[in-house]
Amino acid sequence: MIRKLTLSAAGLALAASLGAAQPAAAAGELFLYNWSNYFPPELLTKFQEDTGIRVTLDVYDSNETMLAKLQAGASGYDIAVPSDYMVEAMIKQDLIERIDAAQLPNFKNVSAPHDKPWYDPERAYSAPYMWGTTGFSYDGARVPGKLEESWAVFFDPPAELEGQTVALNDEVELFKAAAMYLGIDPCTEDREDASRVYDLLAAQKPQLAMYQSDGTIERMIAKEVIMHMQWNGAAHRTRKGLPSLVYVYPKEGINLWSDNFVVLKDAPNKENAKIFIDWMLDPRNAAAASNFTGYMNAVPASAEFLDEDLRSDPAVVPPPGAEARFNENKQCSQENRDLRNRVWTRLRS
Repeated sequence: MIRKLTLSAAGLALAASLGAAQPAAAAGELFLYNWSNYFPPELLTKFQEDTGIRVTLDVYDSNETMLAKLQAGASGYDIAVPSDYMVEAMIKQDLIERIDAAQLPNFKNVSAPHDKPWYDPERAYSAPYMWGTTGFSYDGARVPGKLEESWAVFFDPPAELEGQTVALNDEVELFKAAAMYLGIDPCTEDREDASRVYDLLAAQKPQLAMYQSDGTIERMIAKEVIMHMQWNGAAHRTRKGLPSLVYVYPKEGINLWSDNFVVLKDAPNKENAKIFIDWMLDPRNAAAASNFTGYMNAVPASAEFLDEDLRSDPAVVPPPGAEARFNENKQCSQENRDLRNRVWTRLRS
């Protein structure tokens, strides 16, 4: 069921500035399909006040959940927010509309490399939202000494962290982290490599409290667990309620990803969707989203509007040398995806 946000209305000034004709059947409507807890409600209010377009929000917890729902025939959504590799997959499956985002008035605010990413080099089908990393965090106040900057701590936690560690319920993130730790190409097509990944994850499983992607912030602040696989923005938001939180950039590699706005092929309000995307590339609006999510955006001019605690948090602004550990998200072959899915299905059965 689509989760509705009730917001107040105003004029269509931005629509006029873009020359967008609002169809009578769809005037003032926009249906956003986004990751949970990934967009500030007050910014949706501001968008409606600026444009008069009413927003309805529905949420998902992974790229694969979103894709499966769309492939199963879910309709009525205008905008989705897939990660880099999923944008490429959705283009190939003809699920998203060509919008020529690079031609939008505010796209001039986007900086490299986000203006010409590998998965959509002409920005014909997508526009940038947030970017970040996926590592793990721990409560430094409840761990003796500083833990090693290695995935070893996460996959084979010390005795005091057994049953106090949570992995994301995310096939891609967990497989990739395990592969990096083992020195295996995350896009491997080798069955022996996949077996090694499975063995590692299976050995870790009894030591975990759970696999869960939702509630990572609340769970850590409530001290329900000590260590959590987390996206860096979630770590930043956790640290506001748990100052002793430490975010780790594992030496074996850390996933670097970016999330993007796309307009779905059967979107009922395509012009409104483009209005929203252009509006989000305004520096003030991009900064408001970053301040809420804890992730960086692709608009450098937003810096002056960012909260100071965001700019000073090493989970958000990587410390010197951390960039060498980045492992950029790529879309792997179908053979790799099949292997990965078999590993995940067996692990979670």
